[in-house]
Parts: sequence; C-alpha cells; structure tokens
Amino acid sequence: MRVAVIGAGIVGVTTAWELAQDGHEVTVFERRGAAAEETSFGNAGVVAPGSVTPWAAPGMPAKVLRYLLQKHAPVKLATPLRWAEVRWMWQWWRACRLDTYRANRARLQRLAFYSRERLHAVTAQLQLEYDRSDGYMVLLRSQRDVDLAQPGLQVLRDAAVKFRQILPDEARTVEPALNPDTAFAAAIHLPDDEVGNCRQFALQIKLEAQRLGVRFEFNQDVRAMSPATPTRLEFSGDAAPRDFDAVVMCAGLASAQLLLPLGLKIPLIAVHGYSVSAAIREPLNAPRSAVMDERYKVAISRLGNRVRVAGSAEIGGSLDTRRPAAIATLYKVLHDWFPGAAQMSGGVQEWKGARPMLPDGPPILGASGIPGVWLNLGHGSSGWALSCGSARAVADLMAGRAPEVDLDGLGLARLGG
Repeated sequence: MRVAVIGAGIVGVTTAWELAQDGHEVTVFERRGAAAEETSFGNAGVVAPGSVTPWAAPGMPAKVLRYLLQKHAPVKLATPLRWAEVRWMWQWWRACRLDTYRANRARLQRLAFYSRERLHAVTAQLQLEYDRSDGYMVLLRSQRDVDLAQPGLQVLRDAAVKFRQILPDEARTVEPALNPDTAFAAAIHLPDDEVGNCRQFALQIKLEAQRLGVRFEFNQDVRAMSPATPTRLEFSGDAAPRDFDAVVMCAGLASAQLLLPLGLKIPLIAVHGYSVSAAIREPLNAPRSAVMDERYKVAISRLGNRVRVAGSAEIGGSLDTRRPAAIATLYKVLHDWFPGAAQMSGGVQEWKGARPMLPDGPPILGASGIPGVWLNLGHGSSGWALSCGSARAVADLMAGRAPEVDLDGLGLARLGG
C-alpha cells in the first residue's frame, strides 16, 4: 500500500519503519523542519513499564486541588484555560473511578511491557547506539512519602515488576553521587527499567526507515481532511493533492484538529511538561542512570554526557509561555540530589513540550472507522515508553494480522463509552 504517516515524532517514525518493514511504500509528513522536534525532543527518557499508569486515578482530583496551593507543585493550572480543557478535566474526573482506572492501567501496562520488548528487539536487530543506561530509582523523602508509595508498589507486584524497597545507605551504593546532605527515608530500586535518549533513537530509526525507502517531507502542513476523500491529502503550498491507500495519524496534539472534519472528535489536550538539559561537569557527581523524586514528580536522567531534569504537568496556558516556577522546581530538585553535576555556566537547554493526553490515559490505536484512516495517538507523557509497541501493533492491524499484544480497550470505541 501507499501509506502516508502524518507526524515525525517518536510514534510517527517508529510507525513508518514498521510499515516499511512490511513492504509498504511510506511517506512521512511533518510540519517541523526535522524529526522529533516537539514532544519527543526533551522528555525524561525513562522506560519503566510498571510505572506507566493512568493519570486518571482514584484520589487524583483531591491531590490536584492540594497541589494548586503548593509552590513546587507537580501539577498546575495555567491561564488562559480554554473550554476544551475544562471539558477534558470533567471527562478526566469521571475516569478516576476505581473500575475505570484498573481497566486502563491493565491496558497501558500490557502495551508498555510489549513496547519495551519491541524496543530491545529493534535496537538489537539494527544495532542502534544511543545514550542509555540501565536501572531506575524512586527517591522517597519522608515516611509519609513511603506510606503514600505503597499502593503503587502493589501495582508493581501485580505486574510482576522486579523491585526492592531499600534504605538510604543502599540507595547510595546504587547512585553514589546522591547528595550526602539531602536526607531521605527510602528508595525503590527497579533494576530492569532504563533510561534512553528518545530523540537520538528517533533520528536513528528515521535513517533506518529511509534505507527501506521511506520518504520524509518536512515543513509540510496538512490542510483539513475531507470526509469524501479521506486518504487524499492537501498541503499548504502544493498545487495538487496527493492520493494514498491509507493514512496513519501520528501528529500528536494536532491530530484532533486534523480529524475533526472527518467527524472524529478526539478529546486531546496539551498537558505541558518542562525539562532542563546540561552538560555534565563532573561525572562522579552525576547520576549513573535515572532517579525520580516522588514528592515533586521530577526525574533526573543521565543521557550520555548530559544530565536532564524533567517534570511538571501544566494544563492550560500556551507552549510559548514558560512558567518560571516550574523551571525553578527542576533546578531545586537537581541541586537537592546532585549538586555540581551539571555545567550551568553555559549551554543549558530549557524546554517546554505539549504532551497529547486523552482524559482516561491510554492511547488510541487502530482503525478510525473512516476507510483508509488509521490512528496511533494520545500517548501523553508515555510516548517514548509506548512507541515501539504501538507502531508494531498498528502495522499488524493494517496488514490484517492479529497483533502480538492484546489491544482490548485501546481502540476508538473506548471513547464512545
């Protein structure tokens, strides 16, 4: 088939590669000037399948209300707050029911574990080399944080994730550079989880896709799609439309607007996240892999010769307006745990990205109900952790094969409920 993939983030490039593996003639269209320039650009890089759970969970609405009053809160509301975001929050609140949460958690984790298998398989098959490290540790500052973490540990047990709750002395053997002046109560060590540079991986997969014949066309804005000819695409600046046998929507947040003329109302909004990346000043003072400050929901990752600090969940506002308090929280957490690790005198990269999130958590994969139009969207903050599995599953569906992972509840029908 002649297939158009819209979007060249981590989800789009992995989808394009899998489709090319299956023998399709693939063209990727991206509005930016290069691959992985938006949400895939500056994320934390953590691949921890057992920790991929819905944001819509019992007790979360009360937590969010408490966060609004805190200085270094992991969740914030920003202005302007649009009607679509208010409506999304209502849908999110409804999805916080226990039965809905459990179903969506199971769906996410099935996909996350399968995706990690695919990530490892693809990396080995193509002999890819990108900045990565093994292991992940969650730092718990107080006994209260330890107590609050216990339900999450049961989730890990249910998912058969290997982990140990350890005391600070042992945690410092795992991460020797942890600040000796920052006291904490305990840590959760997950040795089988990992951290990797999402953008590096995406760029390497792009090159491999090109070797298979995939064409990438950048600076291409797709005009509104037509319900009469949904696989005929028009682009700004092109004199004539282009016809395809199939279109795969992987355009992140832009997907909702592109699909609206087809009668598909996808409740996607941007939940903004922030990161700070800097060169490592002294390797002995830097993390070996990745740690998560559970109280502030901030991850500190070692990505080769750089350290990245990432966190925050901001609803409302705009991508162009950065909240100084969010950036300040990242610097605070880095200084608390790894003072002196990063070179802050120059070359520091501060980033804000728009995570395309659905109100109940899991992405939407598969047929759209519109002939020839397929969906691979709504991965939220877990795009890197879910991308390889999502790509292979959608490619299998398009080929008429049963995917290797159970996709129950990951189709468009879920939103109809």
